[in-house]
Amino acid sequence: MADVTKAIQIVTKTGQTILGAKESIRAIKLGDVKLVILATNTPSTIRNDVLHYAKLSEIPTLEFEGSSLDLGFVCGKPFLVSVVSVQEPGDSDILQLVEDSN
Repeated sequence: MADVTKAIQIVTKTGQTILGAKESIRAIKLGDVKLVILATNTPSTIRNDVLHYAKLSEIPTLEFEGSSLDLGFVCGKPFLVSVVSVQEPGDSDILQLVEDSN
């Protein structure tokens, strides 16, 4: 978990991310995303939509072991974040972490 948290912090600082379900789903449909990260307490309707479109687009998903408040904090934001989409990993090795966990 510590590695994932650190990787998310790095990707939000050095890479390109999209925060939020609506914008993430739009980017997933367009194929502009390399990874989708979901908080554990993401509402089931949003979770199902994100997972459905990610599967169709063959985009890997990652379950962040924390709430949307925790995910927002890790991203450096003072608000809840249920979904983070990674467009460019920057200096982060988060894509490698996901591959290694599968």
